[in-house]
Amino acid sequence: MGFGDLKSAAGLRVLNDFLADRSYIEGLPGVKKALGKYGPADVEDTTGAATESKDDDDIDLFGSDDEEESEEAKKLREERLAQYESKKSKKPAVVAKSSILLDVKPWDDETDMAKLEECVRSIQADGLVWGSSKLVPVGYGIKKLQIQCVVEDDKVGTDMLEERITAFEDYVQSMDVAAFNKI
Repeated sequence: MGFGDLKSAAGLRVLNDFLADRSYIEGLPGVKKALGKYGPADVEDTTGAATESKDDDDIDLFGSDDEEESEEAKKLREERLAQYESKKSKKPAVVAKSSILLDVKPWDDETDMAKLEECVRSIQADGLVWGSSKLVPVGYGIKKLQIQCVVEDDKVGTDMLEERITAFEDYVQSMDVAAFNKI
């Protein structure tokens, strides 16, 4: 059967009319049997028949019979909320901390690295704890100070550290953050 030009409205209409009463299943070989042949015999065959669905708004999937919350349920809910809030308020707040590895570079190979480290460690702030350090060769006899610190994120930032460390102009050429890890 020809449907004509499927790019035209007339051709699509002919194809649509042809497919309206056909199903892709109809093309399969075999004989159509009643539903009772495949399952229980007492099941009514409603396939193909349009069934009018009842009002789905009446179905309550969560089992509550009334729309209004009872006084007892309100009281219980408020008690539990109060218990939760009091328990939550007693819990200590988590302090966000970071572990920072700093590279502090001197001006040249004649810079007193012990004095440079002493200057860096002299920086004190609430939420700042200095850790281990070591001297790392850079080249041409120059070594940089690599120093670890742990900071409380709300109290100490890398900008503040850089500002204070580079303030030791006689010893420090520059400072870089080599590693920054949240704890």
